[in-house]
Parts: sequence; C-alpha cells; structure tokens
Amino acid sequence: MAKRILHAVTNTAHYEDPSHPTGLWLSELTHAWHVFEEHGFEQTIVSPAGGLSPLEPRSLKFPNYDKTAKAWKADPARMSLLENTARPDQINSADFDAIYFTGGHGVMYDFPDNEGLQRITREIFERGGVVSSVCHGYCGLLNTKLSDGSYLVAGREMTGFTWREEVLARVNKQVPYNAEEEVKKRGARFKKAKLPFVSYTVVDANLVTGQNPGSAKETASKVVTALSQSPTAG
Repeated sequence: MAKRILHAVTNTAHYEDPSHPTGLWLSELTHAWHVFEEHGFEQTIVSPAGGLSPLEPRSLKFPNYDKTAKAWKADPARMSLLENTARPDQINSADFDAIYFTGGHGVMYDFPDNEGLQRITREIFERGGVVSSVCHGYCGLLNTKLSDGSYLVAGREMTGFTWREEVLARVNKQVPYNAEEEVKKRGARFKKAKLPFVSYTVVDANLVTGQNPGSAKETASKVVTALSQSPTAG
C-alpha cells in the first residue's frame, strides 16, 4: 500500500506590513513532492484555512526558482492544488503516514496556533507516523502538544530556519518573532549547520526537520527512510 503524505502550506500573503508580500516558499514543496512522487507516495495539501496558498515572490527568483519550481508554476493542474487546499477539519489523520510542514514566512503567522493542524500532527506522531518540517515549517510545531500536555518538540533534537539566516535574508525586522528562540523555550534541542543556507537535517526518531529551503530534498529523503523503518505507519 502506498504511503500517504500530508503537506501543510500557508494561507498568509504578507507580513504584518501589507506592503511586504510573503507566502509559500515554492521549492520547499516541489523538492519534497518530487522525492515522494518518485517513491509512489500519495500526496495531499492542507492549509490552516483551506483554499488558496499564495506564493512567496522571493521564491520565484534566481537562484531559488529552480527546475521543479518552474515546472510546478507552469502546470495548471499543480497550481490548482495550491488554489484549492483542504482545511484541517476535512482531514482524517488516520489517512496519512506523515505530515510535512513547508515554510515561507507566511507560516509564522498562521501555523503556530492552528488547532486543526495541531490535532493532525499530534495524532500522526502518537501512533508512530512521521512529523516533519523544513525551514519555517517548524513554526507549525511550536505550540503542538501531545496528549499528556507536553510540547511535541520538548527534549527532541530538531532544526529549522535560524535567526542568523533571518538576519542574512534581511527580514529580521519584519518577522513577528524569533522562531529559533521560541522553539528553544519549548524545550527543543535546537541544532544548526555551521554555515547558513546549506542543506542540514536532523532526525530524532519519527521527527524529521530541515534547516532551510536548500534542505527540502534531503528532509524528504529522510522522511522516506523514517517511514520505511516505522512499524506503525502505513
């Protein structure tokens, strides 16, 4: 039976200042989608509110706008998937073996407090499925608690977009909070590469995380490996 992946994407189109657009960082979706597709996985897209997931303009420019992103953008059927995403209340977590949180700065606003995404994540994680994120996607894990009331990330090794990378990307004065510091406050054992913007992933049992956009492909590959080793997923 084919493995089933649920991709989580943002609905947020701009920072607090409406003149600064943001959204889904497209290659973080397309790189992972390609990896999962190669393995014959079934894939579905969910967002906090359902419907349209806007694209981060910066992700559509060189060097971020690569072959997979361009192919997706040029395919009306693929773009339709981002125009008609499911709502969390339309998702039965039992239908999925893993959830993969994509990034883009939009997720900093609509991922952390979405109870529907938290429910799906908790249920997948607690039955041994894989929870994964790339870049800012870990904002979707900030406030997710397990059935015992503890934070899912507490005591676990993980990574995500760093504050240094926010500064280098020149958006540190626009973001609503320091995600790296927030996840540490929740007890995560945060790890990061020595150099910014290089592919870097961390696997802690069934939690798989990638640091930045360049880590999406590696993160997805580690999810594939984790699923192959999971006795309960599938």
